[in-house]
Amino acid sequence: MCDTFVALPPKTQNGAVIFGKNSDREPNEMQALEYHPRRQHEPGAVLQCTYLAIPQVKETHAVWLGRPFWMWGAEFGVNEHGLAIGNEAVWTRMPIRKKGGLTGMDLLRLALERATTARQGLEVITGLLADHGQGGICGLYDRSMAYHNSYILADTQEAWVLETADHLWVAKQVKTSYAISNGLTIGAEYNLIHPDAIAHARREGLLKKGKDFDFADCYADWLYTTFSAQRQRRFQSDCFLRDHSSMNLPQAMELLRSHPNEPYRPDRPLLGNSICAHAGNFVTRNATQTTGSMACELRPGASQYWFTATSSPCLSVFKPVTFPPPALDLGPAASTYHPDSFWWRHERLYREVLQDFADRKAVFEPERKAFQAECLQKAASADGGELSALSVASFERHCQLIAEWTGAVGQQPVAGKASLIFRHYWGKMDRRAGVLMLKENP
Repeated sequence: MCDTFVALPPKTQNGAVIFGKNSDREPNEMQALEYHPRRQHEPGAVLQCTYLAIPQVKETHAVWLGRPFWMWGAEFGVNEHGLAIGNEAVWTRMPIRKKGGLTGMDLLRLALERATTARQGLEVITGLLADHGQGGICGLYDRSMAYHNSYILADTQEAWVLETADHLWVAKQVKTSYAISNGLTIGAEYNLIHPDAIAHARREGLLKKGKDFDFADCYADWLYTTFSAQRQRRFQSDCFLRDHSSMNLPQAMELLRSHPNEPYRPDRPLLGNSICAHAGNFVTRNATQTTGSMACELRPGASQYWFTATSSPCLSVFKPVTFPPPALDLGPAASTYHPDSFWWRHERLYREVLQDFADRKAVFEPERKAFQAECLQKAASADGGELSALSVASFERHCQLIAEWTGAVGQQPVAGKASLIFRHYWGKMDRRAGVLMLKENP
């Protein structure tokens, strides 16, 4: 599951477009933060995506991506022109293609590499849907996981919501703010639509005679949409956006870290109803772990792009990156625990905290908050070169703090154990990832 939102002037500070996304996937699905430079390609070149090879274009833009380690596509990202995109899994009444096709993550990365604006990105995705369709298994361990996709695309001037049902789609331009989770949201009011979307709904009996066309009503699958708890999460985002009339970067990060109540107990909920998501069982909360987060302030000539490069933003720190890229070494994109991987180092801390979430989080929470505030304060007055240096320093300092916090948390007694189901679930995740052995021999 995932959550994505955007806010535009006049609901933001400094005339900026504020964008954020949490990527929720299976817990051991390490998500690499990586940079790909602008490239020129030979005529006739072929691009191998996750499952499908397609013609390559003449030039691709430089991009920062949050990419699940095993796939070509990305969950979120931004390009050198200030185009940011996040996607959501959605379930529809249209058939799901489990073999071949472009995954929603492939389509996202292709749009970032080929478009310069939100509207162009929308056109790239819809064009690729027409040419190649979407599909393919999207789970790491769950090899039945397949879905359609929705997107928010934002640049320094505007933002669009694009929702799909197989090859069909609908799009709406955002006027003030918008949030999406794991369900279709565009109904009778839209700006652009696939030419066959309405006629197809009539042919298939999805649009009853005498009824006005509503994309979400016609195409949404009730069962998966309901049990994804997307309505609860979208309601949380909508309330936050409504209550903050002048959104900024710190508030975007606050929203991405939010739980439905505090103190939060990740072993308690039945469904994935938290924006900062924590997996908890094999049935209803398996692919519900926030494995990467991004927050952006998009302004002409002064955009800032912030990533956790870790799971669980409520325990992490957003750090800036730049174009051209700072000299970062975040280690390998590994399928199991690797001591040189920034993501996996933080994951060890996270799993130590899970043993007694509230008390162990409190061990380092004041220092985490202070460090985040320091990074934001320094970035507010930094020029390009200073921001690049701050990026390197922030990642290096966070890495040091992760080691310190892990040691401190390990000394904290477990006062209140999580539920048996929760502990069984995470024990299996730890064994798969090789994290359990690390706990026994720190």
